[in-house]
Amino acid sequence: MKAFRLDQLEAERLANDGAYLQFLRERNMSVGLYALNAGEPDPQSPHREDEVYVVVSGRGSLTVGEETVQVGRGSVVYVPAGVPHRFHHITEDLRVLVVFSPPES
Repeated sequence: MKAFRLDQLEAERLANDGAYLQFLRERNMSVGLYALNAGEPDPQSPHREDEVYVVVSGRGSLTVGEETVQVGRGSVVYVPAGVPHRFHHITEDLRVLVVFSPPES
């Protein structure tokens, strides 16, 4: 078993001065913490892996392909591999768990 605390992951992410912290990598998946502050642009480009976003705090919008959804704490969104997607109109600092399958390359 591996167990993590969000507050410790956030501190590690900040210490590494990055928006994304991968904290788990296994044969079939990887998991990270993604952070975007209010008003900040999301620089992502499509990934080669399927991914699931779980919003742990904050508010904003997420566009996946041609669809847009409002996201906030408790939102869970699946993004198929290769589909353009981006968080935007972030009104409260977003903290998002990201699960990639297979692991992000």
